[in-house]
This record gives sequence, C-alpha cells and structure tokens, in this order.
Amino acid sequence: MKDTGTLQQVAPPPTSASRPATAPSRAVAQARRSLKIGEILIAGGKMGQEQVDIVLKAQESSDLRFGELALGFGFVKPDDVEQALSIQFGYASGETSPNLPSNLVAAVSPSAPFAEAVRGLRSQLMMRWFDGTPGQSALAVTSVDRGDGKSFITANLGVVFSQLGERTLIIDADLRHSTQHKIFGLRNRMGLSGILSGRAGFEEIARIEHFPELAVLPSGPQPPNPLELLGREEFALLLNELSSRYDVILIDTPSAQQAADAQVIARCARGVLIVGRKDVTKSPELGQLASILSGSGATVLGTTLNEY
Repeated sequence: MKDTGTLQQVAPPPTSASRPATAPSRAVAQARRSLKIGEILIAGGKMGQEQVDIVLKAQESSDLRFGELALGFGFVKPDDVEQALSIQFGYASGETSPNLPSNLVAAVSPSAPFAEAVRGLRSQLMMRWFDGTPGQSALAVTSVDRGDGKSFITANLGVVFSQLGERTLIIDADLRHSTQHKIFGLRNRMGLSGILSGRAGFEEIARIEHFPELAVLPSGPQPPNPLELLGREEFALLLNELSSRYDVILIDTPSAQQAADAQVIARCARGVLIVGRKDVTKSPELGQLASILSGSGATVLGTTLNEY
C-alpha cells in the first residue's frame, strides 16, 4: 500500500449527554465586550464587587495576575478562572457558550481527548499545508465511504482553526448528502449550488455565532448534475476568490465510493485529507483512494482515523 502519511488517530467523542442549551445572560455579554476578568466574574456571579476590589488592591503590590490572586484568596475556583479567560479571549467552549451544537465536540468539551487530537491534527496541517504558501488555503476532506465521519471531522477542524484566529470557511460541497447546515443549525437555502448556477452570491455564506472567525457555506438544493456543476470553471474561480478572503477553507466532499465528485473537488483545492473509520475502513481502500486522488493532481496530505 502506498504510504499516505497518517496524520492523527482521532479518539471517539464523549458519549455523555450534552449540557442543556441556555443563552448567556445580558450581564455576561456586556462583560465580554469590556474584556475585564473581574467584571466577567461578577457578571457570572462568581465574585462580588468587594472581592474584586480586594484583588485589585492586592495587585498593586504583587506581580501575580488577577486570577491567581482571586484563587489565593479563595474567592473563586480554578474552573471559574478558566471560564472567565475563555470569555476574555473569545474562545468559545461549552462553558462560555452552553448552547453550542453537541457535534462540535472540540468546543463543547475542549479538554477531551478528541479535542486534543483535533488540535494536534490542526498543527500538522498548518505545518504541511496551511503555512502561507500561495495556492494552499483550501483543503478537501473526503472518505472512502459514507458514515466514516468526514463531515464531523471537517466541522471540528473548522472550529479549532477559528479558535486559533484563522479566518476559516467550511464549504459543504457534498451536493448529494449535505450535512454541515445540520451540524451548525443553519438554513440550507441557495448555498453552494445556487452560487455555482449563478442564482446566488456570497450572501449565502453564514457567520457562526460564538466563533467570530468561522463561516459556513451550506450546499444548497441538490442539483440534478452535481459532478458537472462542480467540474465547471465557476467552482475553481469561486475557490480562488474565497482564498483572498479566508486563511483556511475546508471543503466537505462526498465519499469516494459514492461519486467521483471528491476527485474534482480535490483537484481544485489542490490538497486533500482522507478520513477513515477505525476498525471499519480497510488499509487497501485508503491506499487505493490516495492513489486515485494523487492521480487527479491533488496533494494527499495523509489519512486520519476516526472512531465515529
């Protein structure tokens, strides 16, 4: 089998029930704009104003940070400080934004093994593809078969890239079985197919709440000719235009066994990541797909296993 350079074995996501969805309070939202940790802790009901004043006074004669002093006084718990820091730095998580979709495990459970694995995958992709080289801002994500978890991995990769401050766009180019709009809770209107057919524009790109640097372009209505639509010059031109607006573009493609769309998309993106399902996808299948994609002109960055 041709060596595809395995990037990361992604651990299974947590199976525990997700946190009930509740909107952040008005006070927390106001504190988020001020970005002062004391105000954030007050808004969250973790500290009182008198306690904050004590910590601020102590800071005048100390080199310790606010959170360290507040912990030392016993005013807060470590989790309280971590949550406040996440809010302060705009790092969306299950603590700072409890109404996040449960599929976004990298944000809902940022300390889970799965989230760590996705961040490790992000690091490798940044070294091997998203390194600032011209023409390397788009990456297709595909799999051998449906159900391997490519859409799930794509969505979580989008989250962790955006958390790093990269202007990130997820394009749902699976015009046969679209998924990204379901993961992010979006309406699937004209989307990608509408843009490629000339019936819509960039207004179809949706900014994602809680992730200031993340946007998603849903697939749009299923066309009668998805392969031909993606194979037109318009798709390559679209990627070229979007590359000037985003640092990272992740393209969710149909599985390879489902259609030849993945080859067309990977050729336009120039780079491709293959997702396999642990204990299901066979090594020869991964090797064969890597060879096919390489033959189409795409750079196969590697494979990642997902126990999905």
